[in-house]
Amino acid sequence: MSKKTRVILVGIGGATCSGKTTLAKHLKRILPNSVIIHQDDFAPPQELVPVHPVHNVQDWDAAPGAIDWPRLIKFLREVKATGEIPADHRSHDHLNEQKDLPIPESVRDQWVAHFESLRAQRAADGGEDILDVRIYLRVPHDVLRARRHERHGYHTAEGTLWRDPPQYWENIVYPAYVDANRDVFEDGDVEKGKPTAKVEKLVLLDSLEMSMGDAVSRSCEVIAAFLDAGA
Repeated sequence: MSKKTRVILVGIGGATCSGKTTLAKHLKRILPNSVIIHQDDFAPPQELVPVHPVHNVQDWDAAPGAIDWPRLIKFLREVKATGEIPADHRSHDHLNEQKDLPIPESVRDQWVAHFESLRAQRAADGGEDILDVRIYLRVPHDVLRARRHERHGYHTAEGTLWRDPPQYWENIVYPAYVDANRDVFEDGDVEKGKPTAKVEKLVLLDSLEMSMGDAVSRSCEVIAAFLDAGA
């Protein structure tokens, strides 16, 4: 009987410019045999992005039209079933500018050693893990806005550079974020509300209250806890 592939699917959510990609890249350097799947790679072709009915600009942020959800779900199911990224998948995330936010080497080395030990133990046991860990980075509105305005734009799958039109953050980005996440927090308060039961076992990180090293450690603790529990 062949050994099954063990797949841990970790979802990292949060607003634009909340640090999702930075955290994901640190975790990739720590977790063995890990890859990053960028949600933005599943945006529809630029000509199919809907136009906002009020502000008359393409709306890349409203959840229903921003992502080809059936294609993303099919992709994730295939990855969980096979443990492999489909050979024809291409990401354009490397084209986007990203600031380096290093963490202490001691933090990285500690968790690399811990997960390597877990990997070796699981390999010896011959077990299978298919885990869903949900991590959410929360950053205040004003900080998100400042970070978004500092960016020069986003590269699309077609290779073009999308630049925010005037008032795009105020009229499109942040309202879409609130609309998509209001049920995740009590009283719809995405700034300070406690998580509801909408997202099961959500791990909320108020990331301005911790360093990136602390955010990485907390994320690794959660992932390791699932592994240790044999979930």
